[in-house]
Amino acid sequence: MKIHREGTNILILLFIVLLAVNIPVWLFLPPWILPAICSGISMLVYSFVFNFFRCPKRKFHGDSHDLVVSSVDGKVVAIEKVFEGEYLHSEAIMLSVFMSPLNVHANWFPTSGVVKYVRHHKGRFLSAYLPKSSTENERSTIGLETPSGNRLTIRQIAGAMARRIVTYAYVGQEALIDEHLGFIKFGSRVDIYLPVDVDILVNLGDITRGGLTPVARLHRAE
Repeated sequence: MKIHREGTNILILLFIVLLAVNIPVWLFLPPWILPAICSGISMLVYSFVFNFFRCPKRKFHGDSHDLVVSSVDGKVVAIEKVFEGEYLHSEAIMLSVFMSPLNVHANWFPTSGVVKYVRHHKGRFLSAYLPKSSTENERSTIGLETPSGNRLTIRQIAGAMARRIVTYAYVGQEALIDEHLGFIKFGSRVDIYLPVDVDILVNLGDITRGGLTPVARLHRAE
């Protein structure tokens, strides 16, 4: 299992810290039961963080033309018509996927195209389940135009635990469906804003896998 580059330094630092804690515990805190408990807790903490930064290699197989796949691993928590006023400036279907701490937290491009817009917004760290987190939380917005002329907005949203959003996408980039657009450290939600005539392929509560699970099919833009 590959570890995402965003986690390499964190894992090294955490290992050093846990080692620094465990060595004196084993040397100066008899009997052995207390050091063993400390080491066990340390292993659980390290395993949790290690699991969080795992980065499986994924490649979409099949015809991806006009297909939109999930950007992240998680659970579909919203499918609704809203007004997207940052990039699309029109009504859109918002499809939201929430990531738990146990999910892979790498973010994939939902479809191939050209990146037309990228902007990071500072904000709050409300629970990502709240509807207002989409516009009030720390977030990054990516505007994408597909080869068939459709425009999509992808929004990375921080949550109560997440404190850093990393966005690799840049204006003018040729985005591919198998590439990462970013990473959200310890959180939490990604919204995809789609044309209103899109065919949605998932339901509320469905579990998705980033870069693999089809969530919608686009129609050719007029």
